[in-house]
Amino acid sequence: MKASKLKLKEFGKVTPELMRKAKEYGFSDRQLAELWGTKESAIRIMRKKMDVIPVYKTVDTCAAEFAASTPYHYSTYERENESVRSTKKKVIILGGGPNRIGQGIEFDYCCVHSVMALREEGYETIMINCNPETVSTDYDTTDKLYFEPLTLEDVLNICDHEEPYGVIVSFGGQTPLKIAKALDENGVHILGTSPEGIDLAEDRERFGALLRNLKVVHPKYGTAYTVNDAVLVAEQIGFPVLVRPSYVLGGRAMEVCYTKDALRDYMKKAVDVSPDHPVLIDCFLEDAFEYDVDCVCDGKDVMIGGVMQHIEEAGIHSGDSACVLPPYMMSEKILDEIMATTVKLAKALKVIGLMNVQFAMKDDIVYVLEVNPRASRTVPFVSKATGVPLAKIAAKVMVGKTLDELGYKNFDFRKLKHISVKEAVFPFAKFPQTTVFLGPEMRSTGEVMGISDNFGASIAKSQIAASNALPTGGTVFFSVNNNDKNDISLNIARELKVLGFSLIATAGTADFFNSHNILCEKVFKVNESRPNSVDLIKNGKIQLVINTPLGATSRYDEYAIGWAALEHKVAFITTLSAAATAVKAIQKVKEGGLTVKSIQEYLKESELIRVEKQ
Repeated sequence: MKASKLKLKEFGKVTPELMRKAKEYGFSDRQLAELWGTKESAIRIMRKKMDVIPVYKTVDTCAAEFAASTPYHYSTYERENESVRSTKKKVIILGGGPNRIGQGIEFDYCCVHSVMALREEGYETIMINCNPETVSTDYDTTDKLYFEPLTLEDVLNICDHEEPYGVIVSFGGQTPLKIAKALDENGVHILGTSPEGIDLAEDRERFGALLRNLKVVHPKYGTAYTVNDAVLVAEQIGFPVLVRPSYVLGGRAMEVCYTKDALRDYMKKAVDVSPDHPVLIDCFLEDAFEYDVDCVCDGKDVMIGGVMQHIEEAGIHSGDSACVLPPYMMSEKILDEIMATTVKLAKALKVIGLMNVQFAMKDDIVYVLEVNPRASRTVPFVSKATGVPLAKIAAKVMVGKTLDELGYKNFDFRKLKHISVKEAVFPFAKFPQTTVFLGPEMRSTGEVMGISDNFGASIAKSQIAASNALPTGGTVFFSVNNNDKNDISLNIARELKVLGFSLIATAGTADFFNSHNILCEKVFKVNESRPNSVDLIKNGKIQLVINTPLGATSRYDEYAIGWAALEHKVAFITTLSAAATAVKAIQKVKEGGLTVKSIQEYLKESELIRVEKQ
């Protein structure tokens, strides 16, 4: 391949033969543009004029024994095209690409539901995705499937061949969104929220101006391209700050920086993550409650699918935080404010389809953290919890239906009589030596759901499903940082004592509990002496670990304790908010309060309108 590149560089004039040979060898338009010192669009125009265009072959799933009818296609630079274009009105859905941390099967769920909805409306559905391990790429899901990379070149080639009515980019997560604007500039009809609306929400400066115009409260923020800029912005905002690259998903490379030195170290790493976009710097709201809202807008009306309250405090990525629907600790006034702000934002961004908004509340002030005019990873959870297929509704709205026509204009999730809890599932057992403590960068690889008539039972069910079943007796090991030595940790310890647990803790935590008349035995830290906390976990003396480390000095202990708990299947909790909910779950389990009932029975009892089969 290296020799081929050198040969390409030697040619002063590009011939059709050279162009075809380059494409046969696998060079993308973007690579050729770089080699020939021009733009990708210029290569595309030149290539089409030379009639160097791909053809599509059908994957032979019948091993040539008889004609394959499965509509799997892939591109190649040969002469014969096996993909037959129909005369039906077509919609192309862009999938999510490879499943990875931060973008997984939740988006595939949305893609599949959109296919179902569009078929009901009479459209031919075409999926473009490059991941064979998804439902969207099953042979009987769509009318036609292209196994192609989700790049601008490959998508445009398929659009040229199929001539679709429109393309949906908002169900596949961040991957399709990155090429939405370029597709629009190339004349592709984007269904749903316009690329302009998407960019308005993604561009920090433009979005900040919109929030100010709407008089919507948001944390102080700034942007920076250099280390010095970042320090100046952070000093104006005030530490701690939350920093991240723009246009990423899953909180990739996101960190909370408490000092200038930490920020400088971060900037040296982050510039490589997204060199074409600035680093975003936000005021970090410590000890704040965080909320997620999923909604569907048809351009006129907005349906709030659900408002979820995170169990972990702000600072834990939303994909890693457990969440509750309906919210379990929120006044009607705050809920009304969150819902009204969501409606205001959806209309201002001219959303057509799904939108997700993340809020934080501190000292009874509600802040908007982020708005994503696309499907979010919580859509499957909300759909299951309420019985309302948000992705299906959004797909029909994108092709012209209204919420009123679909019967969802007056939907109210607050009529739910059951409580649903989403819990994240983590891959720590598969990745030795990685930290098991949560932060702003997403770590989870899946999620489970617990559903019941009460909060404690739903939490308990979610923990069982996540393979983190809570004990009903034994010994609890505590090790909390100085910031967490407060009334919350005291209440957790007292309630565990009432439930019959014994308490042991490292010296600082044990002294704190004992000074407040909560009997707690001391145990050595890992690097102090033996037997230490890890020894007790390995010997089966500890049934529950509550460990909230902070700072570099606790890193050695955190690794050792976390991995010992994972290895010996001891329930492990890393935040006080999660520990407080775990206590409620243990109380319910000890009362014998876990019952089994189908999700359809729960939905029927809530009497929500238009409950559909999921």
